[in-house]
Amino acid sequence: MNIEDTIKNKKKFDLEDRLIDFAIRISELAEAIPNTALGKYLKGQMIRSGTSPALNYGEAQSAVRQLADCS
Repeated sequence: MNIEDTIKNKKKFDLEDRLIDFAIRISELAEAIPNTALGKYLKGQMIRSGTSPALNYGEAQSAVRQLADCS
């Protein structure tokens, strides 16, 4: 295995951690938005769309593992 393959594999397995870090950063950003009517709406949307990729990725990985176990 060469260095490029090692880097690609590291990035592949590192994705869940990066998505969790992204969700945390989105949450921190949402806290900085004023509590106006528009701000509350934008906060909610940012939280929903910013945190869902990490959860979806975790669910997909679980499904792949279950599928692999059945094979």
